Amino acid sequence: MNVFRKLGFFSAFLLPVLVVAGYYGGGYWNLLSIGFVFVFVPLVDQLVGIDTINVATEKKATVSEELYYRFVTYAWTFVQMGFFAWVCVVFAGRGLTSPFEWVAFTIGFGLVTGGIGITVAHELGHKKSAHEQWFSQALLMTVCYMHFFIEHNRGHHVNVATPLDPATARKGQDAYRFWWQSTLGSWLHAWTLEKESLERRGRPFWSLDNRMLMYTLLPILFGVLLTWLSSELAGHIVWEMPLFFAAQSLVAFTLLELVNYIEHYGMTRRLVAPGQYERVNPLHSWNTSYLISNFFLFQLQRHSDHHYHAAKRYQVLDHYEESPQLPFGYPTMILIALVPPLWFRTIDPLLESWQKQTALTPST
Repeated sequence: MNVFRKLGFFSAFLLPVLVVAGYYGGGYWNLLSIGFVFVFVPLVDQLVGIDTINVATEKKATVSEELYYRFVTYAWTFVQMGFFAWVCVVFAGRGLTSPFEWVAFTIGFGLVTGGIGITVAHELGHKKSAHEQWFSQALLMTVCYMHFFIEHNRGHHVNVATPLDPATARKGQDAYRFWWQSTLGSWLHAWTLEKESLERRGRPFWSLDNRMLMYTLLPILFGVLLTWLSSELAGHIVWEMPLFFAAQSLVAFTLLELVNYIEHYGMTRRLVAPGQYERVNPLHSWNTSYLISNFFLFQLQRHSDHHYHAAKRYQVLDHYEESPQLPFGYPTMILIALVPPLWFRTIDPLLESWQKQTALTPST
């Protein structure tokens, strides 16, 4: 992989810099990161275009093991923790001086912790090494979404593109109804999966062995830690911190659910036997290979290959031409998804056309 492509994955680190710069600029400058994600990146995406180049088969094993790519994701974990330390300084100082600054700053912050942070947590959470899984859980703790570590790997990847998966949007379902389905359904299913795991191991439900209990407690403790730290710096209790922590978490995991919405909207797997679906393949996820947005998202947009080979590292994910292709990168698709009539007019014809071309019919 050439130097440009390798350096491209560091572009994600621009986003927290823009949030910091926007805060110190004050006022409308707090829109800097939002404008960058939803205006600048989509424009550059269109100018640069789609990247369909795959790492050569004979080089995949070598590239997959390069420490450089792991270092980028490890570094992000520490950057995000530092980002939260900085926000404690913000609230200990002048803080956010108007409702507008509150909203703009919180959305920008959530773009960092959700758009990049959860993406990195997702990448690391699929790996077998203990420290990568620990980093993943630490990042998810900062956005109150630790159950994702259980549900995504053991629920979503097993049930994707079937009625059993709350994180697969049905055709005709808008993003707002999907948000409730996925957030609540995924959380409840994570409890079910953990309960079953405890029973198999003969462990009690009310114990430290129950990860869902710990995953509920740890974000609360992290919020308390942030509040204590900012209060110590300020010399008085900073009551705004718990509210901000909850608000940025909401923005972060809402961004995740919007991505879930666009990744599998209308996708279905065939029933091959009663209660048994065909194996997941590259036809069961929407794909998009716009080069620039893929740098920021660690190639998450090559989602078809990710579901086909879940443990594959981001730098060697392949583009599949036969997969259903989104017309734009994720930032643009998220904006479209927020306007249901526009979403249905854009995606439903593409979905129907692709199903006809691949001779697919929705499973029941």
